[in-house]
Amino acid sequence: MDASCYVNGKWVEADARFDVFNPATGEVVGTAVDAGSNVATAAVDAAAAAFPEWSATTAVERAAAIRRISAALLANKDEMASLIVAEQGKPKGQADFEVVYATQWLDWFAEEGRRAYGEVVPTHMPGKRLIVQQKPLGVAVAITPWNFPVAMIARKLAPALAAGCTIVVKPAEQTPLSPASLFEAIAKAELPPGVCNLVTSLEPEPLAPALLEDPRVRKITFTGSTEVGKLLVRASATNLARISLELGGQAPFIVFDDADLNAAVAGVLMSKFQVNGQSCLCANRIFAQESIAGEFTERLTEAVGKLTVGPGTSQDTDVGPLIDDRGFAKVSAHVADAVAGGATITTGGSRVDSLSGGYFFQPTVLSGCTDDMLCVSEETFGPVAPVLTFADEETVIRRANNTRFGLAAYVYTSDLGRALRTSEALEFGMVGVNDPMPASPTAPFGGFKESGLGREGGHDGLAAFMEKKLVSFIA
Repeated sequence: MDASCYVNGKWVEADARFDVFNPATGEVVGTAVDAGSNVATAAVDAAAAAFPEWSATTAVERAAAIRRISAALLANKDEMASLIVAEQGKPKGQADFEVVYATQWLDWFAEEGRRAYGEVVPTHMPGKRLIVQQKPLGVAVAITPWNFPVAMIARKLAPALAAGCTIVVKPAEQTPLSPASLFEAIAKAELPPGVCNLVTSLEPEPLAPALLEDPRVRKITFTGSTEVGKLLVRASATNLARISLELGGQAPFIVFDDADLNAAVAGVLMSKFQVNGQSCLCANRIFAQESIAGEFTERLTEAVGKLTVGPGTSQDTDVGPLIDDRGFAKVSAHVADAVAGGATITTGGSRVDSLSGGYFFQPTVLSGCTDDMLCVSEETFGPVAPVLTFADEETVIRRANNTRFGLAAYVYTSDLGRALRTSEALEFGMVGVNDPMPASPTAPFGGFKESGLGREGGHDGLAAFMEKKLVSFIA
């Protein structure tokens, strides 16, 4: 497939294109428009021109439009999932789930937009009326990552449209094809021209002035690294645009001695190895209480050793490739650092030699890890599960919180009191208690500390694209 930009209701070409590679084979699977600042400016122009009409539509009309996008996505699920596999590498089953997950965000905000209630506020003066209205911010710019190339767009686009905002989407350069397929669904939904715009490019920096510094851009929403997030905060200050950031994670996965070990192992597999560990939510530090650490590590090693590594097109594949050579180099370096520091590889630990041409790394378990190792102190973003031991509840909470990140954490225990204490003490935006997948379109999604600003999901996700206006009058 070849991807083009989508601006003002039309597919737009440019003089330059760039290749899109399959991380499982290294082969070119398509090309995408390498847009310049002129295309980005045109997209903002279109979004700004479309905003008055779109913001004036009723919540019911916007809900119907969002549902049309969702229906078009589902109708094209297999083709879109195949594109995700081709350019991102995840197994087909995970890609199918991603498309469905995207529609869940669309469907939720289609309804939530109908509940953007205002207020009538009691006043101190007879005859005076105070009315609080909810108003859309304006033009939004969404910058999205490669690990969930369709779902991350839907998670931002749905509340923006429901609130009455127009939007310009800049997807990751590694994965522009499936976002273009998503915009084909948007085109079929027949929204007014300019409401939704797509700008693809190989290098994001040339687009920054048009997308981030234009005073008509009133909202910036980004999912990606903390380092880039900090740059966007600085850019947003140019016009004091509202900004939402979902950034890096350093998730602890705590297994207490009273936990169901089978459930804990299954939870690690789901949390750690989904998308090959390339998720900000995935478990990055696995703490096992000393009395059960040996048995837990043995069970985890056995389960991880059974995972099948391969291209996402194979029905037997559990774990696909890493996204590129930089990701592969980082995972390799983290494993080498751990071994040099005294950790033991209980399974995996190296490239999959039988799979040439792609960035395949064996699912890995490391025992005997310490807090100063790179695989523990940094976000690995790969299929490496470092196991650390701890003695007591107080100690593990202190170690788990000893990070500048605070996106997600996981606790496995059968003690209700312990579950309540630890979930309250952990300094993270989301805590899964015996639950490896706590995120939901219906609930706030976001982190503490350097893991982000604001929340996506639930009514908070809609509020992120709206401003409150006070109307005071005497009658």
